[in-house]
Amino acid sequence: MTGATPLPTVRRVLRGYYALAGLYTLAASVIWGVNTLFLLDAGLGIAEVFIANAAFSAGMVIFEIPTGVVADTLGRRASFLLSVAVLAVSTVAYVGLAEIDAGVVPFSVVSVFIGLGFTFYSGAVEAWLVDALRETGYTGELDDVFARGQMVTGATMLVGTVGGGILGGIDLSIPYIARAVMLVALFYLAARLMHDVGFTPQPVALARLPAAMGEVARAGVTFGWRQRPLRLLMVVALVQGAFLSWGFYAWQPYFLDLLERDAVWVAGVVSALIALSTIAGNVVVEWFTRLCGRRTTLLLWAAAVQTTGAVVVGVATSFWVALVALLLVTASLGAAGPVRQSYVHQLIPTQQRATVVSFDSMVAGVGSTGGQAGLGALAQAQSFSAGYVVGGGATVLALPLLWLVRRLGGPADEIVGARAGAEGTCAAQGLPSVAHVESQPRETVSA
Repeated sequence: MTGATPLPTVRRVLRGYYALAGLYTLAASVIWGVNTLFLLDAGLGIAEVFIANAAFSAGMVIFEIPTGVVADTLGRRASFLLSVAVLAVSTVAYVGLAEIDAGVVPFSVVSVFIGLGFTFYSGAVEAWLVDALRETGYTGELDDVFARGQMVTGATMLVGTVGGGILGGIDLSIPYIARAVMLVALFYLAARLMHDVGFTPQPVALARLPAAMGEVARAGVTFGWRQRPLRLLMVVALVQGAFLSWGFYAWQPYFLDLLERDAVWVAGVVSALIALSTIAGNVVVEWFTRLCGRRTTLLLWAAAVQTTGAVVVGVATSFWVALVALLLVTASLGAAGPVRQSYVHQLIPTQQRATVVSFDSMVAGVGSTGGQAGLGALAQAQSFSAGYVVGGGATVLALPLLWLVRRLGGPADEIVGARAGAEGTCAAQGLPSVAHVESQPRETVSA
């Protein structure tokens, strides 16, 4: 806690997290349903669109660790405000580039800065939440908090993508302008309401900043990559990220081709369905944490569904079959995301929390960068369906890696809140039971 700011209640921390994450996602998601169509309309080819998207991922790779270190030194609040400011400016720049038919190189440069904006956010808000909950005495499961948070962001994504699709039907640049306006409003709100709790910022002199950043970054790697379960999960993120980022944007022109209609509003509707399926996956998390004892159970099932669904999207000749398969993929992501987040945070110390989360995102970004460039070239040379089959099929490599995480066991894999009698319930569903988890000291939120 900083200065004389009173310690908030757990309820207030949760409400603040849901509000900030929800409003941020609302602003960000306004363009998600039309981004590929916008870039194509700006004169880029299919391969060039995914080069620009790969540049975004590369920006996240380059800046993840430095921005995570900013959050772990200057504070989570400062990092969040920087995220909002950079994202607003770079979004306006995208519109300007489209107006002058700038080409792939300028779009790629600005995409790097959009990636910078998101990296200021990626580790900071999660770290702010976990530290604040720990400071205010929260005793529940992080899985449930992250799941409810994703329900909130899923709902705001629903509003944002549908609204973006409607606005894009008028002019594809309008969603980008709307995003910038909302981000300005969010900056004002966060500046007034967000404060570091459970973490003390450590400002350093400008001359010492590079050395201080290096120290925190090395500590982040020590508490992240050098822990075997976290290292394995990061490699899983790299493997899956190589396909998922490309697949998230490729469906927009691909589905319109399958539907044989050039209707931008369809992209908004599909984006809304994706948001709803993600929320449905989040609901599974709350059911799962009440019944079963190991997080890796859900992670394995979700990975299998992602691989199968992605391949089906590629081989489908019907818009409706491809749509159902895509929604299964996004639902599985909604289920796995909060569980994975909770697992990771069980193993990270407070002072390195944002840095380790950023390092995790950076590794996923490496896969995303290569995947978008490679699968984008494949889609142009052959077809979008080939990209889904090849990229989706490659994600099967995540399964043996997750199995290795499972074999490690340990308290991070154990869901403390699994209720009495869960062993029998899990067995009835064909799932592993709490009894199979090694007996370990139990913590809900570990330092």
